[in-house]
Amino acid sequence: MNPQATTTDELTFTRPQGELEKQVLTAEAVEFLTELVTRFTPKRNKLLAARIQQQQDIDNGKLPDFISETTSIRESNWQIRGIPADLQDRRVEITGPVERKMVINALNANVKVFMADFEDSAGAGLE
Repeated sequence: MNPQATTTDELTFTRPQGELEKQVLTAEAVEFLTELVTRFTPKRNKLLAARIQQQQDIDNGKLPDFISETTSIRESNWQIRGIPADLQDRRVEITGPVERKMVINALNANVKVFMADFEDSAGAGLE
């Protein structure tokens, strides 16, 4: 397979490939993605079908409930040790990207907590 291929037996890349995509979607990367698709598609499809069924049950009035496997945990007598001091006052929190300037500003801010966002605030594309 050539590195610029946009289709394999298991995969089709619908976005046109620019230079950045060609650098990322090497033959090895496409082979890895193909292996993931081959290995996990059957389980993924079962989970998606179960999700559709669960939504239909909810739409028909069935209320969500706990799974039976957790009955012993819910019905046993247990307690936590207590809430750590650094978690008791979380009135002022900020969340932001992990860019150097943002992290420095957050650490210097008068807030109780800064949560570094490694996911949603990062760019969605390669560009």
